[in-house]
Formats: sequence, structure tokens, C-alpha cells
Amino acid sequence: MIYSIIVFIHVISAILSIGPFFVLLPMLKKMRTTENHHALEAYVGTFSTAIRIVKHAGHVLVTTGLLAMWLGGWNLMTSWIVMTFAVMISSIVFLASAFKPTIRTFNTPEFDQHQFINKLVKSVWIYIVLLLIMLWFMVAKPTLW
Repeated sequence: MIYSIIVFIHVISAILSIGPFFVLLPMLKKMRTTENHHALEAYVGTFSTAIRIVKHAGHVLVTTGLLAMWLGGWNLMTSWIVMTFAVMISSIVFLASAFKPTIRTFNTPEFDQHQFINKLVKSVWIYIVLLLIMLWFMVAKPTLW
């Protein structure tokens, strides 16, 4: 019973780790065309909040994943688990280096709206791909070695 609850929480946290990015894509489209600085400021604030949600959901995701692995009797060296951790570490490094430095340029002399949004769009897609790869490892559980 406890294993099922842990896996359920793990799945919900996985949804919260990737879901906000699909909401951000249409918002980024609106950011591209807005000329209203206050609207752009609100979009950037929403974007930052979404990143925080994703980050905290990731903490729950990792914790429940480790608990599920332990309670489920999975070996840490199982190929799909090793690959999930490799992609997870890559996604954490990417999340830390892709969004915050870009968002920090907002309202600075270096800010260029077109370049800013292009960087965010590119980063969102890269992060989505990383999370989908990780999701595939967790769902398909492929034996790679």
C-alpha cells in the first residue's frame, strides 16, 4: 500500500515537473508580440514562478523516486535507473544554468526582448526533451546492459 502511495506521489511530481513548461510555450508566444512592458514583466514573473514550481516538484520527484526504488527492491545499478539519474543530473544542471541567467537580464541594459524570448523558448524545449527522455526511462524501463 505504501509503495503505491509513493509511486502515485512520484507520478504527480513528475507531472508538476514537466507540465508547467507546456503552459509556458503559448505564453512565450504572447511575450514575443507584446510591447507593453508591464505585461512583459508579469509574463517574466509567471515564468519565474513556474520554474520554482518545477524545481520544488523535482525535489519531491527525486525523493519519492528513491523511496519507490528502495521499497520496490530495485537495484541502483539497473541500466534504466542509472540512465534516469544521468539524465536527471543533466536536467538539474541545465535548469540551473539555462533559465536564471536569462531571466536575470530582464530590466537590465543588456536586455533584448527578441534574444531573451528566443533563449527561453530554446531552453524550454531542451528541458522538455530531457524530461521526456527521463520519463521514457522510468516508464519503459529498458534493459540497456
